Amino acid sequence: MLTGKKVEGRKIRHLRIRTRVIGTAERPRLAVFRSLNHIYAQVIDDTSGRTLAAVDSRAPDFRQKVKAGGNVAAAKIVGELLAERAKARGISQVVFDRSGARYHGKVKIFADAAREGGLVF
Repeated sequence: MLTGKKVEGRKIRHLRIRTRVIGTAERPRLAVFRSLNHIYAQVIDDTSGRTLAAVDSRAPDFRQKVKAGGNVAAAKIVGELLAERAKARGISQVVFDRSGARYHGKVKIFADAAREGGLVF
């Protein structure tokens, strides 16, 4: 089945990326995951194994702005919200982890919105 191969390929790419991309306390990892209906993002310190900030398209503050969570507009708002939460925690530099997804569409719009919000990567 084609869908199974697509998911397997993304998982393999994700593992390959994770061998190189590591988040530290000074520069945590910004991990983004997109599904068909939602987009999720976390800022993670891999050395201590803690999530420092997280936003997804199911959150109540997101739902006040947009109803649908799987489109480009949702990705932009999630990027802006994550940048706000990261800045509130004193995080300005991150390492971007696209989780095996291609860097276009929702992932690219999310990254651009996070950069506009003040994150450097």
